[in-house]
Amino acid sequence: MGTVGPQADHFPDGGDMTLLRGFLWLLGFQLLGQLVVEALALPVSHAMAGLLLLLAWLLVNRGLSESVATASQALIPLLAMLIMPGVVGVFFVIDEFAGHWTAVVAALVVGTFLSVLTTLWLMRRFMPREDKGRDAGSRPA
Repeated sequence: MGTVGPQADHFPDGGDMTLLRGFLWLLGFQLLGQLVVEALALPVSHAMAGLLLLLAWLLVNRGLSESVATASQALIPLLAMLIMPGVVGVFFVIDEFAGHWTAVVAALVVGTFLSVLTTLWLMRRFMPREDKGRDAGSRPA
């Protein structure tokens, strides 16, 4: 028998729908990015447009909803698997890079550097700061 009332927002095993709701938000922004790219004929990937729209939404709301945070945390261990198709796809067009290795290496180095800087900036911006007055040798019990 299904439950009614406050428990109606939960799966039968007791877990709540926060993760599902977060995935729906992420997919919604990807779909919105696809609609914007198609409507405006932008030379940007649909997923990137969706991520930029999600970033704009997060900046406007000045925070991250619990459902999006939960879904994002669930995706982090899968990043290598999500990136793998693009890496494998390079082997099919490897001949097109024959005379452009300097540009490819420069793009990889600069892209990695910018990615690390962006991650550092985001961590400093959104992670809570620790108390500076706390003694480094003392740890909470």
